Amino acid sequence: MSAPQCTDVVQDKPAVDVDLTVVVPAYNEERRLGPTLDAIVTHLTENEGRFGQWELIVADDGSTDGTEAVAAEAGARDPRVRFVTSPRNRGKGHALRLGVAASRGRRVLVTDADLAAPIEELEHLDKALADGRAAAIGSRATPGASIEAHQHRLRELLGRAGNLLIRRVAVPGIRDTQCGFKLFDGDRAREAFAASRLNGWGIDVEILQHFRRSGWPVAEVPVRWAHQSGSKVRPLDYGRVLTELSLLKLRSARPADLLAAALFLLMSVALYSGRWVNPDDRYLVDSLQDQNQWEWFFAVTADSVRHLHNPLFTTYQGFPDGVNLMANTVMLGLSVPFTPVTLLLGPAVALNLVMTLGLAATAAAWYWLIVKRVVRQRGAAFLGAALAAFAPPMVSHANAHPNFVILLMIPLIIDRALRLCAGTRVVRDGVVLGLMATYQIFLGEEPLLLASMGMALFALAYAAVRRDVARASWRPLLKGLGVGAAVCLPLIAFPLYWQFAGPQSYQSVLHGDNAGNSPLALLSFAERSLVAGNAETAGALSLNPTEQNAFYGWPLAALAFAVVVRLWDRALVKALAFTVLAAAALSLGPRFRIPLTDVVLPGPWAALAGKPLFESVIEGRVAMVCAPALGMLVALAFDRLVRTRALATQYLGMVALAAALLPLVPAPLKSVDRADVPAFVADGTWKSYVGEGESLVPVPLPDPVNADALHWQTTADFGFRLPGGYFNGPFGEERVGIYGAAPRYTSNLLREIANSGAVPEIGENWRAQARYDLAYWRAGVLVLAPQPRQDALREAVDKLVGHPGTFVDGAWVWDLDGSGGFHRRTE
Repeated sequence: MSAPQCTDVVQDKPAVDVDLTVVVPAYNEERRLGPTLDAIVTHLTENEGRFGQWELIVADDGSTDGTEAVAAEAGARDPRVRFVTSPRNRGKGHALRLGVAASRGRRVLVTDADLAAPIEELEHLDKALADGRAAAIGSRATPGASIEAHQHRLRELLGRAGNLLIRRVAVPGIRDTQCGFKLFDGDRAREAFAASRLNGWGIDVEILQHFRRSGWPVAEVPVRWAHQSGSKVRPLDYGRVLTELSLLKLRSARPADLLAAALFLLMSVALYSGRWVNPDDRYLVDSLQDQNQWEWFFAVTADSVRHLHNPLFTTYQGFPDGVNLMANTVMLGLSVPFTPVTLLLGPAVALNLVMTLGLAATAAAWYWLIVKRVVRQRGAAFLGAALAAFAPPMVSHANAHPNFVILLMIPLIIDRALRLCAGTRVVRDGVVLGLMATYQIFLGEEPLLLASMGMALFALAYAAVRRDVARASWRPLLKGLGVGAAVCLPLIAFPLYWQFAGPQSYQSVLHGDNAGNSPLALLSFAERSLVAGNAETAGALSLNPTEQNAFYGWPLAALAFAVVVRLWDRALVKALAFTVLAAAALSLGPRFRIPLTDVVLPGPWAALAGKPLFESVIEGRVAMVCAPALGMLVALAFDRLVRTRALATQYLGMVALAAALLPLVPAPLKSVDRADVPAFVADGTWKSYVGEGESLVPVPLPDPVNADALHWQTTADFGFRLPGGYFNGPFGEERVGIYGAAPRYTSNLLREIANSGAVPEIGENWRAQARYDLAYWRAGVLVLAPQPRQDALREAVDKLVGHPGTFVDGAWVWDLDGSGGFHRRTE
């Protein structure tokens, strides 16, 4: 890399004391630079009594036009104009670093080459600096500022959004970091710019962050400002600024925090390692059919975005009735922004990436909350966050349910609610809370409901033990919640209307009369426990491998009890203990059996069962609320142990922690080779059989038992539609929610044969019903892929359609005309 060149227009100048240095960064500014230099030189010359000895440095960023000639001409007229340059273009930040390094002034003014803030505004900045500030920065966002010519509306909105983000992540309290008119104490400016690393537009934020961390006061001064044509800020530069902000945030993080984030990512990758070997061809066997379903959700969302279709509804599944996607958890909050990944790499990679990164991000979010609100000790926070994010229920759902794995918004929502209790910025925090809740709704509504229940339990317990805090907090909290609701409800009104009243909406989903946990499930070990897992025991105590919603193990229960007893004097511990016990009790369902007896008792969930919002909840999932609460208790215990001076206590405590947590360490999720897509579909042969408006009918039809056909459809890039499917939809006049399409006689018959292998007597009545159903589905072709009991299925279909199928490209095919009349189309 070539060293930057520093070329002064006038050589061999004697060293002089300089009161003020003006640095103007420039890149291909031959048209705008001349008038700017003239204006600065004239103003400083006329006001030497105020500003003293001055110099003007043009910091060139490898311009390829006549910028250097313009600076040279100005330097020929006034030797106080200097020129420094870099051999190639590297960005505004690099140019400013060169210019400030070459400065000699006791004060350093940095101003853009367009002079959007007139040089006359220097007087206001100089006055603020004279009042003891280390920097005075021009601002377009403070009271008294005057914008005489606005930018394009879109550019202005992007700028405001960027400033909001900057204030949030880098320099809180400064409203406008990007106004290119800043006056610094010279020595501090040279120190800050020398320490800077960013080369692009993010340099302003980096310098102000350096001042803030050094404790150097900064004044934000309102200025006159007018947009000038010829801006060098391009649309992609906003993305580059975000990247630089991310790098800035990363560099400012503590090494322990970075290590924690890296370990969370490593843990998540290890958990999903079986799929990362070959995401397209590996299947999480314990996901049952959910991996097929979720990949389809991501694929259909990407298809809707690409073709500008309604992302809330589709007829690709459940044809011809369709699927209400808002009434199914398609996670638009991630499936939409991940559309480029889905289209480029496929839904299998996109889903695996989302679940791996999402689980790690969830752990990092809990870590951030625990550090901020519970304990400052990083090791303690890591253990607590690891338990919150990788607890057995989370690992179970990691097989199949990204909406219950990607919970990164929940810690942020909790923190924002706690900010409301402080009552300092109620309206602002309420607005942010409303936006966070809106986004979480597009990630998953049921997790938000469960989190709200957990927060309500904690708030009730904490209010009972700290009534003084409750009295001071309830008014700002309610006000902030009202503000949040006012922000959230208009944003979600139409999607929720579509969910509950749109096409293919339903009233509630039936999960059986009791989906609660057994008390034994709370104390047993999950199937995926690396050292203590038992598939038979876990299977007997759960609905299926994706719903092992408790399984914290008796050692952790014993440890939590000991921690609560030891730290009972702390209000936080009492509230956490109540939250764990109440959530565990609610998760037992409307009734539960006392283990080892025939005694059945009513459970506290009975009071909520059947009520609006709660009627579709799988009550066993309430036990997931225990995970972060137990994680915080573990963090408190570890924090107390590392601070104790009694070595014996520390040793025994660490042994107890290890005994409680090691059995919860999960083994990687089980993966197997995925069933091949029939060449009839994969190679596009189906196109000769499915006409416009027709569907491809797999045999048997896809349903929650076997949804491989959804993978066929995504492989074919949604070239055909499918009757049946795996989704939540309505059934009957009461529109009760069921899994899959509303059953029809033919679909039921084919599924029964696939399960039993027995073909019933098929007469004219069955053939007439098949004609009716196939006409309803607008069937163009029936396709039977290789599978168990395929001979029985082929026999049945031959009889139903009245002619034998043909083996084409790895599948048995019955060509229809889409009307149910079984007319064979000629090629």
